Amino acid sequence: MAHAKNHDYHILTPSVYPFVGAIAAFVMLFGAVLWMSPNVSGALSQPYLFLIGFAAVLFVMFAWWSDVVRESRVGDHTPVVQIGLRYGMILFITSEVFFFLAWFWSFFKHAIYPMEAVGGVWPPVGVETFDPWHLPLINTLILLLSGCAATWAHHAIVHDNDNKAASQGLIIAVILGVIFSCFQVYEYTHAAFGFADSIYGANFFMATGFHGAHVFIGTVFLLVCYFRARKNHFTAEKHLGFEAAAWYWHFVDVVWLFLFAAIYVWGA
Repeated sequence: MAHAKNHDYHILTPSVYPFVGAIAAFVMLFGAVLWMSPNVSGALSQPYLFLIGFAAVLFVMFAWWSDVVRESRVGDHTPVVQIGLRYGMILFITSEVFFFLAWFWSFFKHAIYPMEAVGGVWPPVGVETFDPWHLPLINTLILLLSGCAATWAHHAIVHDNDNKAASQGLIIAVILGVIFSCFQVYEYTHAAFGFADSIYGANFFMATGFHGAHVFIGTVFLLVCYFRARKNHFTAEKHLGFEAAAWYWHFVDVVWLFLFAAIYVWGA
């Protein structure tokens, strides 16, 4: 017999997705290790196991988040639940801040105290760095404009309750995010140094590469919000999914500003 809900909390129904997601993540990681291992040969050295696990992870992500959206639509995300979700997003972004702090720490450590192995100078001898005032500056402006478009979309929802204007701002933000990623790929293909050439190359590609991965994730995040806005999912009172995407995208913007200033300008 069903009982009327008399509290502000969301009691989750049993779900198979945590278990399936764990198995999929294990298969993906195990397949990646076998694929990259030089001591493995035959079928196990191919990326098939990794791709199977990756496809399963994508399926779990799509299905699980679809359930979250459905829960929001039926009213399970009460104000109390939304507070918890906001705290969760804040803690997640905080963990991402410390993730990037590790790469900044490594870069500044080697830049301020260069080792004898790199000639005691920074950048190391033989490393030809990028001119920060060409493509890196253009990419900076592109990402900032994308953040402005996301802010426009947020304003349209909060102040005007206008999903149509929000979808317009979101698609502009998504297009600019895709352009940024394409320019970064172009930049990588024209780099005069490699990942294994020196500690400079390792730090550069790890820091900017992980940021590029975050740009891709954020672009997908905004694209999902675009399709939801097209379906009028957001209101001025309930738009937590978009708010989380906007927070994440602004975090990506801020990290890039620090990367541009530290690695492209000061570090070069």
